[in-house]
Amino acid sequence: MFKKVLSFLIINLGVFCLAVNVHFFLSPNNLATGGVSGLSIVLHNIYPDISLGLVMLILNVFCFILGFIFIGFNFGAKTIYTSFAVSFMVWALEELAPLSQPLSDDILIQLIIGQMIAAAGIAMVFHQGASTGGTDIVAMIINKFFSLELGKAVLLSDIAIATSSVFLFGPQIGLYAFFGVILNGIVIDYALQQFDNNKEIVIISRESERVQEFIVNELGKGATIHTAKGAFTQDSKEVITTILKRKDYTRLKKYIAEIDHTAFITVHSMNEIIGENFKRLA
Repeated sequence: MFKKVLSFLIINLGVFCLAVNVHFFLSPNNLATGGVSGLSIVLHNIYPDISLGLVMLILNVFCFILGFIFIGFNFGAKTIYTSFAVSFMVWALEELAPLSQPLSDDILIQLIIGQMIAAAGIAMVFHQGASTGGTDIVAMIINKFFSLELGKAVLLSDIAIATSSVFLFGPQIGLYAFFGVILNGIVIDYALQQFDNNKEIVIISRESERVQEFIVNELGKGATIHTAKGAFTQDSKEVITTILKRKDYTRLKKYIAEIDHTAFITVHSMNEIIGENFKRLA
């Protein structure tokens, strides 16, 4: 129950970050950087009497209806909740903290800060097994019928939205929007890596048994052991492979330095790990 409540709170914090970016940074500067938020900013400019939050809500409903028709009921409850929660939070910020003009004359710094805040929010949402829905659903439909990779389909829809802003808001704002689309992908990838900061550690040590005992008994982690043969000495050696968080890796490295300063260690940052004790496959 505690984990479920914590997950719900993290999702809402992530959603709030997304809403902050849309309300305080993107919308006042007409930066349509893709997604439902970008398309909503374009439509809100055409129909200014309708609030931005309501436009986002209508678009999300429309995207889910398309998804149900063409893909089926393949959306988790978290994704559905997140999609609509962003719309409601944007609407709430419009009511509680209305803006008559941008926070600054410098569009670039607002774009960078806003995208960083949004990337942190999206990383929180993704880390809890949800997504922000919206145009991701359109990308899934494109993927199903045109066999276009999902990532490329998402990028295609975002570029299309950014392109529309060129005609509506002018080339300068349009170029900022294009930059925002590129920046969004880079910063989201970086933010996700900070959440999933697991490392694959490969160890060859003369004190293999003691290292294994430390990993299992002190760190409470598992490891895989296999035998390898050195090319120069032709000696058989045990190779230990384990997956650790950065904090646990620091403890392990310190321990190995104390018992075997000749140990050979390689470390690889992992973007995603699926399996027991990590992310579920489905």
